[in-house]
Amino acid sequence: MIVEALLSPTEFEGLEGVVHLCTGGEAPWLKSQKEAYGEFARCKSGGVEGRRRIFDRVAACRLKMASLWDVPAARIGFMLSAAEGMNWLARGLEWRPGDNVVTTGVEFPSVAYAWRSVESSGVDIRMVPHRNWLVDEGDLVDAMDSKTRVVAISQVSFYSGQCLDVARLSESARKNGALLAVDATHASGVVPVLASATDLCITSCYKWMLATHGVAPCYLSPQAEAASQVSSFGWHNLDVWQGETYECRPDVALKPMPDLLEPGNPSLVSIMFLERALDVLLGLGIERIQSHARLLSTRAFDGLKRIGRTLISPVEVQRRSGNTSFAAENAEALVTQLAKKQILLWGEMGRVRISTHVHNCSDDVDRCISALQQIG
Repeated sequence: MIVEALLSPTEFEGLEGVVHLCTGGEAPWLKSQKEAYGEFARCKSGGVEGRRRIFDRVAACRLKMASLWDVPAARIGFMLSAAEGMNWLARGLEWRPGDNVVTTGVEFPSVAYAWRSVESSGVDIRMVPHRNWLVDEGDLVDAMDSKTRVVAISQVSFYSGQCLDVARLSESARKNGALLAVDATHASGVVPVLASATDLCITSCYKWMLATHGVAPCYLSPQAEAASQVSSFGWHNLDVWQGETYECRPDVALKPMPDLLEPGNPSLVSIMFLERALDVLLGLGIERIQSHARLLSTRAFDGLKRIGRTLISPVEVQRRSGNTSFAAENAEALVTQLAKKQILLWGEMGRVRISTHVHNCSDDVDRCISALQQIG
């Protein structure tokens, strides 16, 4: 089956003659972002009115992010990174000796280690082991109990590309009175994100979201908001502007969501880039993007199996994402060899990822598999 790109590679910078299969590490840059930067530059030089127009774009981006995740816009704040969201929750909860956090043994560091500061309070960090690099949701469920305060996972594994069942984990977390914190960095923009089933859902934007660093949309549920104490304060999340004069007061009230998560200005230019990328993603439709990515992941999976590579991504299509991973003893060296052939992958720590997104087609995957076969 021939799979055509959903968006021509000519819409991106620097892809002429290049097979770009490393969106899971760093996405290619949309040429249309020049317009977003131009708008930002004009607004930046426009004084008070220019600042107002920038914040209009922030509000528009918030609405579009809410549309992608199907949650209220007022519950989405803009943080600087995905790591910040997990650490915000770790700092904000009132921990008790005997509490525990359930995560996985193959998690991204900013998810697995965000809880280090509470271990000294007698909190147990339960890292559920993988089975041949895949995590069984049943094992995560079995690790929960009445003392579980947070279940912290990535919807899609950065290592294997496995897509976890967020709805199932949400149901079990709620039964145990726990909060579900999800890093959607390898999900958002390529597969649907069920943010409404989470208590905290955050994503980086320089990968599948087709934007850049410095902005991380974060959904916070009413339950998580009620259970957390804010740990960062500033002019943006405090009600400091009152009347015609100014004087610091000891009783300044916190603003509600979405300002709650933004003590100061978020990265405004990054948000304008994100808004432009969201126009592209929403225009294509997330279900269509998921179908496209999984068709190409199946082609990659079958091709890798045919040439004898050891797969560590799930066999079942419904558990896959845009990342298809295989074991490689010298992952970084292999990626370097392929880059010399103008084929860009991402690899480290014993595995290589083939990441298929909107700009990829079946020919990209075939060229990659052929090059891998030649290398041996």
